[in-house]
Amino acid sequence: MKIGWLRRWLKFNAVGAAGILVQLGALAILKGALHVPYMVATALAVETAVLHNFFWHERWTWGDRRGGRALGRLVRFNLGNGAVSLVVNLVFMRLLVGRFHMQYLIANLIAIAAGSVANYLVSDLFVFQRG
Repeated sequence: MKIGWLRRWLKFNAVGAAGILVQLGALAILKGALHVPYMVATALAVETAVLHNFFWHERWTWGDRRGGRALGRLVRFNLGNGAVSLVVNLVFMRLLVGRFHMQYLIANLIAIAAGSVANYLVSDLFVFQRG
C-alpha cells in the first residue's frame, strides 16, 4: 500500500508527539528526580525517545517500507535521526539553559521542534528508503 507524503508526515508527527512525552518524561526523571546533570540527562532522554520513535515509525509511519533487516534500519535511524536529535538538543540546551538560564523542560521543547523537519527528511530519505 502506497502512503502519500501528507499522511506519512501526519503519522510522523503523531509518533513525534508521543516521543516528546517520552523524552520530557525521561528528562524530568533524570534531571529532576535523579539530579543527573542536564546535558547528560538530555543525551539519555534523547536516546530513549529515539528508540521509542523508531519502534513506532518501523511499524506504523514507514510500515510499508520494511524491506531488509530491522537492525540495519535501527542503526541508520540512530546514525541519522539520533545524531540530528542529539546534536540539535545538546546545542539548544547548552544555549538556552546554560547561557540564557531557561527552564530545562521548556528549552527541551524548543530543541525538539528545531530538529523536527530535519528528522523527517532523514527518516524518509535515508532510514526507510523506498525499496
